[in-house]
Amino acid sequence: MIRSSIKHALLFAVYGASAIVLAAVTAYVVHLEGLPDLMVWHTARLDAEFRADDAGKVKTLADYRALEERLFRQLKARVYDQVPPEARRGLNRYSAGSLSDPLAQAVNWNRTFELSVPQPRGGILLLHGLSDSPYSLRALGERLHALGYHVVGLRLPGHGTAPAGLLRVHWRDMAAATRLAVRDLRRRLAADRPLYVIGYSTGAALAVEYALARLQGEHLPAVEKLVLISPAIGVSAAAALAVWQGRISVWLGLPKVAWTDIGPEYDPYKYTSFTVNAADQVHGITRSISEQLAKIGRNGPVEGMPKVLVFQSAVDATVSVTAVADVLLQRLAPEGHEAVVFDLNRHADAADLFRPGALEVSGRLLRGPALPFALSVLANASVDSLALDVIHRTPVSGEITRQPTGLAWPDEIFSLSHVALPFPPDDPIYGAKRPAQQKMIFLGRPELLGERGLLAVSPAVLLRLRHNPFYSYLNDRVERFLESH
Repeated sequence: MIRSSIKHALLFAVYGASAIVLAAVTAYVVHLEGLPDLMVWHTARLDAEFRADDAGKVKTLADYRALEERLFRQLKARVYDQVPPEARRGLNRYSAGSLSDPLAQAVNWNRTFELSVPQPRGGILLLHGLSDSPYSLRALGERLHALGYHVVGLRLPGHGTAPAGLLRVHWRDMAAATRLAVRDLRRRLAADRPLYVIGYSTGAALAVEYALARLQGEHLPAVEKLVLISPAIGVSAAAALAVWQGRISVWLGLPKVAWTDIGPEYDPYKYTSFTVNAADQVHGITRSISEQLAKIGRNGPVEGMPKVLVFQSAVDATVSVTAVADVLLQRLAPEGHEAVVFDLNRHADAADLFRPGALEVSGRLLRGPALPFALSVLANASVDSLALDVIHRTPVSGEITRQPTGLAWPDEIFSLSHVALPFPPDDPIYGAKRPAQQKMIFLGRPELLGERGLLAVSPAVLLRLRHNPFYSYLNDRVERFLESH
């Protein structure tokens, strides 16, 4: 009798839980199907994109860019030329001649670019982030080129064209493109000239994955140093579920379910719409990095990594801030690695509105156990000041020093953001001030007021900081890091 009752109770619990899960999934699918209609830039198939399987025949940057040329011809024919009349608007990225049309500019920064010098002091590969384009590291690349470096800004597969490119891309395609670019750049340099990789977001993860693959014996050219900006070392646990949402989209024949966001494409150098597959791929590469670090470091700290310099905002809505230290830097031997953390503005008018715990990240790093890496935290000189100090903690010994930077928080900014770090305040698209006479969309400081619910773009997106007021500090630290021994 008791066993029968327990059995029925368990069956009831299982069926009840299954019903709840099914109801939740159904509600979520209905919600996703209520998103805006898919447009041609969401559905076009651009089959001239580089894949990992192409590595045997596409071996050089010249080969890669020739394939890219074909890809952009497809983009013109299969997206731009197919935009319906009602979608040919002034802020549509795919409306020829619009304020957001990158093809209307003198240089289309969505494409792979190369900045050469006759006798380079070294080579630098720039790797942008997920849904981004080579434009995100353009300013840093141009500055380093002016200092005598041969710079390559690689367009990663699936990017710079249409958001449909993120439906089928795999992180191993991006990793294969990274290997191709490093090999090609190494061949262009004299044997005694160093090679560095600078990665932003997912590009930073690709840089780390490359270095770990070489540590494990893959035959790859050496990279002396890595600069990682807002690195995607860990992401939300919800990203692990993305693969199932993608499968549901296929099983049920519901193409909208393959997307987490469907929005107007008004940004010339970054997709607004985002696919489930993209979330799955960034989860895949971060999981691979964690597994590789655990494997290499099972008998002690990981030795022999290229020297690493990390830049990270203390708050980041895209990637895990704590994973940068816990998953990566804590596992590395003390071989000259460093993290630079931009703290929140503790003197901001909005400070009383911060979420609980938002102010704790920097403090944990500064006051916690000894670290195998150096730490620099840029923080208010005091809670009553907008002036910025840099608090430095030495590796192993943990000695703390503090000195002024000469910088100060702008009154209206309460924190940096994931998307802000690589862009200078004078960036013509994402900067602090609209350039005079510019005939292109400006997204750095939109000031839009009206009723809620009217715009097709989330107010949270418009509120997000798009440039780094302390970019000069980041730029100087990168230069010093690359030039140091």
